[in-house]
Amino acid sequence: MTTSDTTRRRFLGDTLRTGAAALAFGALARPARVAGAAAVERLQIAAIGVGGRGSALVGWAASHRSAHIAVVCDINRRHLDRAATSVKSLQGHTPRGVSDFRDVIADDSVDAVIVATPHHWHAPIAVRALSAGKHVYCEKPASHVFAEGRAIVEASRRGKALFQHGTQMRSSEVTAKAAEVLASGVLGEIKMSKAWGVEPRSHHPDPVPDEEPPEWLDWDRWLGPAPARPYNRNRFQRWNSYRDYGNGEIGGDGIHDIDMARWGLGVDTHPVRITAHGSRIHVRGESDFPDNMMVAYQYAGDRVLLYENRNFAPYRMHGWDNGNIFYGTDGYMVFSRRGFFQTYLGAREEKGPGMRGGAGNQENVHHFIDAVAAGKKTNAGALTAHLSCGLVHLGDIAYRLGEVLHFDPEKERFEGNERANAMLTKRYRGDWVV
Repeated sequence: MTTSDTTRRRFLGDTLRTGAAALAFGALARPARVAGAAAVERLQIAAIGVGGRGSALVGWAASHRSAHIAVVCDINRRHLDRAATSVKSLQGHTPRGVSDFRDVIADDSVDAVIVATPHHWHAPIAVRALSAGKHVYCEKPASHVFAEGRAIVEASRRGKALFQHGTQMRSSEVTAKAAEVLASGVLGEIKMSKAWGVEPRSHHPDPVPDEEPPEWLDWDRWLGPAPARPYNRNRFQRWNSYRDYGNGEIGGDGIHDIDMARWGLGVDTHPVRITAHGSRIHVRGESDFPDNMMVAYQYAGDRVLLYENRNFAPYRMHGWDNGNIFYGTDGYMVFSRRGFFQTYLGAREEKGPGMRGGAGNQENVHHFIDAVAAGKKTNAGALTAHLSCGLVHLGDIAYRLGEVLHFDPEKERFEGNERANAMLTKRYRGDWVV
């Protein structure tokens, strides 16, 4: 078999394996709503978490001719009112507004949900929605801890429901073209990929005292599965800086580039060896996470994935604040989720195929709606999300322990390291266990 054939099969395999279950589920996904290509009943969609990113997702979904935003859900009354007004202006009707996502799951008229809450709520909502047979579009990272990713995969199978991860470059025209180039074998065999994020970040706020929550916010429900504690505006406004609710830089933004690094490397399993380093050298203030981080993931065989972030300088890498390099035996590709790729061939690094285009934001939402309406697979399904989000969690565990970690991809357990295994999950408050 030629290198080109091997590479092409690897890329096709990633798509087919992660989509196979979704194909089977799609055949059972509300068939009464599909009446042929010319007449598809509008899908009834509920949006859960309609803040900044959530409101953008609502707008992109509302622009699809087959989507009807029927319900908006948030524990922040300001967000809820704003979302209802936005849907009214976009689609001409006022959606039902609720504050408890369980009302959405109990509503048999809802076909699909869009989840754009803080990270600690992603899996508790997604697992319950999928188990109830509702299709789910979930913002990245789908899981707050590693074990939640497997729970999402199983819930998707159990509920025979489709899942789409909010790593939007999976739906970009740039990614589709880059896949053709990588599969052609022009770069040889891809041995290593690197993901980076070098966006300058503002300092975190200094600690502030706890206080009474604002009247428009249900603070206890915002906390949900997280430990109970008094309202603190730092935690509410900068939640991704705290491990109880977020995943820091590697999970808040790095997941995009890590997902593309795994895609470009063509691996469809977990790594077997993980090492990491991180520290605080510039970004001051209250945070549970480092402001720079480097992680190396070794896969069984001969492939390596690297991740790097640093948030202290305005200059970029290869011209991009977020990006990837796919290193092949005959050349390499610089790729950015900003909508760009360029190849460099041979020892002289002569320019090969390249492209500029879109970042896939609206396309990713529309792809999800099309997949649900037609009963077809999504291009960022539950297993795809788990394999990529898993790298976030494994890298964070390696950083926290400061050890070389050995991982069993089949058992999804660390070998001989119970401290690390305990970090694959977390404690949940109340009834919110995933």
